[in-house]
Amino acid sequence: MTGSARGTVPGLATPYPLGEALPAVYAEDDFGRRFVSGLDVVLAPLFNVLDSLEAYFSPALAPADFVDYLATWVGAELDGSEPLETRRRAVAAAVALHRVRGTRRGLVAAVRLAFGTAPEVVESGGAHWSARPLGPFPGASVAGLHVILRVADPAAVDPYRLRAVVAAARPAHLPFTTTVTTASAPEGASTP
Repeated sequence: MTGSARGTVPGLATPYPLGEALPAVYAEDDFGRRFVSGLDVVLAPLFNVLDSLEAYFSPALAPADFVDYLATWVGAELDGSEPLETRRRAVAAAVALHRVRGTRRGLVAAVRLAFGTAPEVVESGGAHWSARPLGPFPGASVAGLHVILRVADPAAVDPYRLRAVVAAARPAHLPFTTTVTTASAPEGASTP
């Protein structure tokens, strides 16, 4: 179903013609029947939408423009330039991603959904406690996060989009950096 299915569609008949519901005095009048038949053309798309309303709330079945509307409802992190299938997957996964937002798992899932590749996430390991009194703190002294996205063609990835996805999915208190780099060849694979 496309966006035009909600507008006037030539030949779309209404399942409930108004002429059949007119009182007898008006139903016998030719002008009255022709007048309400014009309203049938206006109401037919509404009945069409109402008859398939459940499909509008399924990301896999909804019209493309309605998928974008659903994305705003569920808080899917989209910038509008993604292909339709990616937008559909983002809407379908939004609730599950909100459950793990701010965790490593949620960050990896959000980046994988946006770019099709799982990132490498390097945490500083900084902490503000010690195993013994006055002992050294483990990890780096400043908490932080570094996200590395390894792809075949780094020029094809928008680094600002990566930053936006990471900023939305990371723990709110952590500063972060991002890097887009070339994917390394698997071990044992020969490079030309």
